[in-house]
Amino acid sequence: MCTTCGCGTAKLTIEGQAGLERDLNWHLHEDGSAHSHAPQVHENKHIVSGGRTYRHTHPHDYANHTHGLLSIGRVLHAHAPGLTQSRMVQIERDILSKNNSDAAVNRSSLENRGILVLNLVSSPGSGKTSLLVRTIAELEGRLPIAVIEGDQQTANDADRIRAAGAPAIQINTGKGCHLDAFMVRQALETMSLEDDSLLFIENVGNLVCPAAFDLGEAAKVVILSVTEGEDKPLKYPDMFRASQLMLLNKCDLLPHLDFNVERVIENALRVNPAITVIHISATTGEGMDEWLKWLAREQEAISVRKSEPDDILKRNSPN
Repeated sequence: MCTTCGCGTAKLTIEGQAGLERDLNWHLHEDGSAHSHAPQVHENKHIVSGGRTYRHTHPHDYANHTHGLLSIGRVLHAHAPGLTQSRMVQIERDILSKNNSDAAVNRSSLENRGILVLNLVSSPGSGKTSLLVRTIAELEGRLPIAVIEGDQQTANDADRIRAAGAPAIQINTGKGCHLDAFMVRQALETMSLEDDSLLFIENVGNLVCPAAFDLGEAAKVVILSVTEGEDKPLKYPDMFRASQLMLLNKCDLLPHLDFNVERVIENALRVNPAITVIHISATTGEGMDEWLKWLAREQEAISVRKSEPDDILKRNSPN
């Protein structure tokens, strides 16, 4: 189990990578130490409190395979009952520190090419993919778009994006409940992105864990459907605090719902007074002009940073 967010073993696959399998298994021991394994395949024997013995075998770094997907096994085992809270906090900080380092690399390389990267986050079923399909259609011929899709299983959303006319890479996280910067970095190696383009990262549907993981994006965009409750920003404040923009989606359904738009905006502003809110509908096109103008402004800002000196481009703090 991951101490950072509590998700389980993440058997992760990324489309388009062959001949590579990498294991990122971390283990906690009775003395509070943590480690990842050396590049080999071996059986691990752990003896923990009470005399219990656990045996498990892991495949490790850079073993050759013939399949066409990158496979990353990732697990954090808390084998030691009574492990101190302070040690768990330190391990969490180490994990997030490594993630932020990877995110800084992603951000620097993408900004230097004028690529605007947006991390789309939401609950499952908020309409992220439908909104992306509509956005791709609206921007056809105006701005190159690519998409990284994150889901636990299936390539359904990536297939929808490709059918809409944009290149997409699917990341399947297995039991993992969020993307991290290393996953994105690996996916980027398979993509041929154009300079001065737009990259959407559609994160796993989850309003908790993705808030903690910087992917190297220029901004997080939280999508909230009007079919959800007005108190979502108060229930999940970290996500709304981390987001620059809230898209209030499926507004075409408002005549059929008991949903208070003013209240949800008030709640979002209580959590994040700087958040921008756009009412939108991927079905009717309501709000699309405002959304596209927002994208154009953000793209222009990235282009300006691209032309600035390298020392000004070092904006590597997490969103």
